[in-house]
Amino acid sequence: MNTKLVESLVQVILSLSEEERFLLEEKVFFDSSYPSTRDLMQLAQYGKAFNFLYYEPDLYTLEDGEPI
Repeated sequence: MNTKLVESLVQVILSLSEEERFLLEEKVFFDSSYPSTRDLMQLAQYGKAFNFLYYEPDLYTLEDGEPI
């Protein structure tokens, strides 16, 4: 067993930012053959896929419907 390598890896992992740790976990623990939810959200946001909703009229208000 390469204990020095393991210790070095632990130190590197502990020095990562939260975003870098998230990416590392995603690469290690998840099937990366599909885009992640985060990737899809960023694609929709940066690709402006839902910008048309900005120009839609407000159809509903807080007074619509029955209270729950």
